[in-house]
Amino acid sequence: MNNLLEAIVKEILDPVILLLFVLAAAYFFWGLAEFIWVSTGDTVGRETGKEHMRWGIIGLFIMASFKGIIVIIKGTFGI
Repeated sequence: MNNLLEAIVKEILDPVILLLFVLAAAYFFWGLAEFIWVSTGDTVGRETGKEHMRWGIIGLFIMASFKGIIVIIKGTFGI
């Protein structure tokens, strides 16, 4: 049973979490670039950049929390 759980975490969950973490970071940096490159008079573009950065940070927080939960579960069950 432990081998199955360990294989699921190692082969499926870890790569998915890493992929989602990278996507959230890319989304954040896309919002940052959008915020910086938009002209100062374009408030809609700047607000869009802020919104993308906000959701990127939320995504990063969720992925880091999920990874922490996985580590706690692995430690609890000795995986």
